[in-house]
Amino acid sequence: MSGDVPASVPSLPDGLLLEGIVTTLNNDGTPHIAPMGPIVDADFARLLLRPFRSSVTYRNLKRSGQGVLHVTDDVALFARAAVGRIDEIPKLLPAKTIDGVILADACRWYAFRVTSHDDRGERAAIVAEVVERGLTRHFFGFNRAKHAVIEAAILATRTHLLDSQYVLNEYERLAVLVVKTGGRQEHTAFDFLWKYVRDQLVQRVPTGNNDG
Repeated sequence: MSGDVPASVPSLPDGLLLEGIVTTLNNDGTPHIAPMGPIVDADFARLLLRPFRSSVTYRNLKRSGQGVLHVTDDVALFARAAVGRIDEIPKLLPAKTIDGVILADACRWYAFRVTSHDDRGERAAIVAEVVERGLTRHFFGFNRAKHAVIEAAILATRTHLLDSQYVLNEYERLAVLVVKTGGRQEHTAFDFLWKYVRDQLVQRVPTGNNDG
């Protein structure tokens, strides 16, 4: 998740990285839901998205040039979307100004159209303009447990890149925050991620039948 933005892509000097969920439409019209941390300017007028060129979100944005960014405190959805394990698609509503869908339970959302992109790096740099926005409910906020689940979800997407013991140590540290400050949703989301990560790490351990 590193790399500089190519010089040809407009920067957002007053922007900050916002952890959210982006919905796009697949080629067959079905929805795709993925967490993403775009750079967002102070007025939420422009976004800079950095999807990997191997991702479904990148392919959908490349093809259609439109999507919806959501701000949500539903860390359970964030956790499952991060590892591609959404068992049941949440309720969705159609966007009016773009060909896209809105998470009905998101706190607020921003429909956007792509205005420029640069594909030269491993991660594309996609600039988009917000063309429609909405407020569904007030944002609860991220307490320490919600933050811990977000961090755990990000770690879960990087198990192939990080040392196994480091990942385990981080999960043990984050578990303390969830136990102390989390509710049912946070406990459920963290338990799901913890099981997923353990399964991923077990697959990396050589077995006695491995001849090298």
